[in-house]
Amino acid sequence: MKIYKFTKENGKKITKFNSDFVMSRIIQTEKQTHIGYMFLEENGIIGYHQAVIPQLLVILSGEGYVCGDNKEYTKVQTGDAVYWDKDEWHETKTDRGLTAMVIESEELNPHPI
Repeated sequence: MKIYKFTKENGKKITKFNSDFVMSRIIQTEKQTHIGYMFLEENGIIGYHQAVIPQLLVILSGEGYVCGDNKEYTKVQTGDAVYWDKDEWHETKTDRGLTAMVIESEELNPHPI
């Protein structure tokens, strides 16, 4: 399991084409990719299971806890992203609720922060 930060402070200032914004890249893929939203209410859980393919869980709002194979939980919150390899056991849970985007693809290449 790897945890990434996708906050404004970790982004890059973009000025090309007369632009003025900060981009915090999430992922780059070359193969088919599935992207979805997950809504966990108070005391919600994505049960302990193996990842069918590599996946990245991007926390959009709220906070919770994630674990990998070792079952040691790490707190995550808005701006964090968690990467799990194919076949890695993992779980996500929350006391207060969270909304996340999940990105799944045979080939994920999380942007190093």
